[in-house]
Amino acid sequence: MKRQNGVRPFGLRDKIGYMFGDFGNDFTFILSTVLLTKFYTDVVGISAAAVGTVMMIARFVDGFTDITMGRICDRSRATAAGKFKPWLLRMAIPTALSSFIMYQHGLSDMSNIFKVGYFALTYILWGSFFYTSVNIPYGSMASAISREPSDRQSLSTFRTVGGMLAGVIIGTALPLIAYTRNENGVTVLLGERVTFAAAVFSLLAVISYFLCYYLVSERVVLKKETDRQRESHSFKRVLHGAFKNRALISIIVASVVMLLAQLTMQNMASYIYPDYYNNASAQSASTAIMAVSMLIAAFAAKPLAEKFGKAEVSAVSNFFAAAVSLITFFARPESVWVFCALQGLNWLGLGVFSMVSWALITDVIDYSELRNGVREDGSVYSIYSFARKLGQALAAGASGWLLTLIGYDTEAARAGLGQTEAVLSGIFGISTLIPALGFFLLSLVLWFWYPLRKKEVEKNVSALKIKHGDGQM
Repeated sequence: MKRQNGVRPFGLRDKIGYMFGDFGNDFTFILSTVLLTKFYTDVVGISAAAVGTVMMIARFVDGFTDITMGRICDRSRATAAGKFKPWLLRMAIPTALSSFIMYQHGLSDMSNIFKVGYFALTYILWGSFFYTSVNIPYGSMASAISREPSDRQSLSTFRTVGGMLAGVIIGTALPLIAYTRNENGVTVLLGERVTFAAAVFSLLAVISYFLCYYLVSERVVLKKETDRQRESHSFKRVLHGAFKNRALISIIVASVVMLLAQLTMQNMASYIYPDYYNNASAQSASTAIMAVSMLIAAFAAKPLAEKFGKAEVSAVSNFFAAAVSLITFFARPESVWVFCALQGLNWLGLGVFSMVSWALITDVIDYSELRNGVREDGSVYSIYSFARKLGQALAAGASGWLLTLIGYDTEAARAGLGQTEAVLSGIFGISTLIPALGFFLLSLVLWFWYPLRKKEVEKNVSALKIKHGDGQM
């Protein structure tokens, strides 16, 4: 491609810049996924059920803030930097700072009502407001960077790699730093170290957002709508159309069950390694194995998707992950390293879908434009993002409530005592059976319900090129 109107062609700089965007997102998001429940149960002293309930409530608050942010993006005027990019610059510091204040170990001596209230306030402030205000524009921006399916697939892959790299840094370094073995030989979490780590990761998040802003260029320009067009495409109509959009509804369901599997694995890693296997360092090793699996998926996803279709290869890979999870449950390996290896196979199966998932939503945005006659990147993405938040809530709520149901003792954890054999057995069951269910449902949705197979996507892309001309600056 030649430079047009002063904007450079799509290339590696955009891919790396977009990668840093998810790098920034996941320095706060993955930290909350991996450690927030463990921090509030074992350090602050709140029940796992209370943590899960707060997370569930927060995700319903997201229903309003995500959708509102999507509409703000769609209605906002493009600046010289673009329509979506400026939000990264505006909201990077508030997002990082609000994440840091969640991890204050000095709360442990406060009353239970105060601790639950503080957690609810700071968690909603971070996730429902500030994280939303940067994540919705960031996700919507993919459609504005390029209209080419292969470019979008590359952005999806680099985005997933960015999140994976943040996960590797957090998942390998944090268990080695934040855990220690006490005089009873029990692995315990040190609150002051978590607070320090949260500060470091917040700083890294800000740096990553700034890099994304300066490296990425928006080059797809949409025609401005008249006031009458804005009225005819009000969000009420967008939402009404969403419920009739098979592609959007099915990818939403797919993402919800995917997050149920993925986040349960990540949430429970902070319990199965330190508690069930009494080996926090194995959690670091497991993260490294996960990274290798995701890198293999990153290299394999694009050629497989181009040959067979994104939805097709994702369905098969997740059926494989479901089978591995069931084998792990029934085998119940005594060796933590065998368990790590099996988890690596799970991540390989999940990784293929993760690498193409953001390209799938841009396919859905294209499909919606052809159906409805207007492009609503921010609104469609915000609906999708809200549904993902429901998946996150389901995973967090299920993990918290199930931990309480099996009798997880937060006071014993704070005192540095071990859990009972029955509780440890329950931890293993949650860590394997819930992901197995999620992976299996995901494969069924993608194979039997999601309509955008390879030929349909190619047809939609061609139709939009005819509609928009070259569509690029």
